[in-house]
Order: sequence, then structure tokens, then C-alpha cells
Amino acid sequence: MTNQCGIFVGRFNPFHNGHLQATKQILAQGDELIVAIGSTQESHTFQNPFTAGERILMIHNSLIEANLPLSKIIITSVPDIHRYSIWVKHLKSYCPPFTYAITNNELTKRLFFEAGVTVKPIGPFNRSELNGTRIRKLMLEGNQWKELVPLAVTKIIESIDGISRIRSISDSKIKC
Repeated sequence: MTNQCGIFVGRFNPFHNGHLQATKQILAQGDELIVAIGSTQESHTFQNPFTAGERILMIHNSLIEANLPLSKIIITSVPDIHRYSIWVKHLKSYCPPFTYAITNNELTKRLFFEAGVTVKPIGPFNRSELNGTRIRKLMLEGNQWKELVPLAVTKIIESIDGISRIRSISDSKIKC
């Protein structure tokens, strides 16, 4: 990667239309992009129901479906370390070099700022509608969620019986 390069960090559980919109905005600036999938050591929980591989596939297939230039995008996975003071250094060890970070998350902004990394905001997009927790809850309750994610994501979730997984995870959590 040679131009300005941004890093976009998220859990992407699932990758939704807000994530896709942000990716398009970043690429429209002519920059390259690293999509860093966090919490990749976790899966099969309500907060992180999908595996790292499933999330990579969701993102990759969504980018292809949106006809975005894959030659300008790197997708990587980053496990959590649960130590905020060294999180950016940990992130850098899993990623190619980047020149700035893209986030609206206050904690993430603070961590990048303290590490001397420039932060650019994402947006605007309808965060109240487009957020992973809300989408997973809609899936759990049997409500409409498909219009909130790219078609490629819907196909992957259906192919892995993701709705059933989320319901099973939720049921087992209630029983504990």
C-alpha cells in the first residue's frame, strides 16, 4: 500500500450497510483501506456470533458485490488483548502500516489519539438503525433485518444457519 491508508476497526458482527457506506466514503477519497476485524478469537456468543472466517467472507463478498476495488483493501483479523494501554501497538502488529484511523467510537478515538495516530470520523449514517447489536436482536426476535445488511451478508448468514445459531446462543444464555 502506497497512498494514504486508513484503518477501519470493528467487530463486524455482522458487516452491515453502515460499514459498507463508511468503506465507500473512505475509498472515494482515493485512499487505501485496512479493514481490521476485532475480537476474532471469539465466536458463538450473542455479542460475537460469527467466526473470524465468516466475518472475513461477509466483508469480502460485500465489497465484491458493491464493485469496490479490492486492490485497495486489505482485510485482517485481530484478537483482543483486553489491555487498552497497549491496544494500538497490538493492532499495528497485526496490520500493514496505516496513516490514520477511521472511527466514531470514543474509546477507540482516545486510544489512537494517545498513540499519536490521526483519527477521522465516519459518517454520517443512521447509527440507531445500523448497528450490530440491534441487527442481532432483530434476528433473534424474527424481525426484519435483511435490508440493513448487504445481500452478500444475508446469503452467508443463511448458508451457515446463522439465525438458528443466534437463537441457540441466546437460549443457552437464558438457561445458565
